[in-house]
Amino acid sequence: MGRKSSVSRLPAEIKSYIEAMLATGAQTLDELIADLQGRFPAEASAGKLPSRSAIGRYGQKLDRRLAAIRASTEAAKLIHEHTGDEYASLSGAVMKLVQTEMFEAIVSLQEADDPDLDPGERLTLLSKAAKNIATLTRSDVSLKKFQAEAEDRVRARLLAEQREKLAAMPNKGGVTEDTKAAIREALGIA
Repeated sequence: MGRKSSVSRLPAEIKSYIEAMLATGAQTLDELIADLQGRFPAEASAGKLPSRSAIGRYGQKLDRRLAAIRASTEAAKLIHEHTGDEYASLSGAVMKLVQTEMFEAIVSLQEADDPDLDPGERLTLLSKAAKNIATLTRSDVSLKKFQAEAEDRVRARLLAEQREKLAAMPNKGGVTEDTKAAIREALGIA
């Protein structure tokens, strides 16, 4: 079984600090190493801080994760803009689920590229990714099915209202039964 990266094995406080610094990009790797040595002298003197290359590898993995989150967020915004208010509440809830599942699948796939993972662990991660993708697909199918059913219900209700109004319309002012029949046919409410 492969080892976890030296950054992953750090205490939460140090790991969080490294992640924050890498995410902001405010420092070069050399500056970050010097900053860590000054900020955490006990760990530095004990040789427990990660090497420059370990932080670099961890930073690349973190960049991929952050890019996946940004892409997921942008996709969700675009989808929400194009679905309209009609399905906003359901669409929003389903899209949150889809985003979460997509992110989990992406992270699992990215971690499968880690050379420290043994083949069994890699297979487990790929299996989890496949399960998440299947869930994502089911969510998408369910959302589309709900939207189609909602459109059908709205259309049926509208046609029923039009049928009632047409039936209640008096035969005055040149509106004959033939005219009503032509209107029904044109609206598809025969």
